[in-house]
Amino acid sequence: MDSATLEQLRYPIGKFNRPQNVSDQLLKDWIAILEYLPSKLETLVKDLTPEQLATPYRPEGWTIRQLIHHIADSHHHSYIRFKWALTEEQPVIKPYLEKGWANLFDAKMAPIDLSLNHLKAVHAKLVYLLKGLSRTDLERKFIHPDGKIETPLTINIGHYAWHGSHHYAHIENALKHKGWL
Repeated sequence: MDSATLEQLRYPIGKFNRPQNVSDQLLKDWIAILEYLPSKLETLVKDLTPEQLATPYRPEGWTIRQLIHHIADSHHHSYIRFKWALTEEQPVIKPYLEKGWANLFDAKMAPIDLSLNHLKAVHAKLVYLLKGLSRTDLERKFIHPDGKIETPLTINIGHYAWHGSHHYAHIENALKHKGWL
């Protein structure tokens, strides 16, 4: 497989582009993506067989099951980062080793309903929180220890709207490629 094809499989909707300015409309669009991701994802995967869930989304990639559990784990971390940034002054977040988490027993074997239900709850709480924040609140930042990168909450909203859409596309493309969709 050539590198261009592999890159397309890895980033089916492209990489996240951090905008210079985040308009109110863009924020509303991103929050809507976060609001509807759990039901959209559940509709896509709820009837998959164990064989389908064990299918990697690309060569040497995670399985569809691992992707579903990863989305829930990652968005759980993001929710905590929002809370830290809103309650502490530019906190340094704790990163997590997503590859390690994806290789744990639960990510490889657990029923996907566990993560689908978790994602519904986390997103419901997150969207409720985001819709109640002022623009000043949304400009609060956290710092990622790798590179000391400051991330305003406005950008984190966009990043996680992209992240969910990115992995949704992985799953959708894998299902299409196998002729299951």
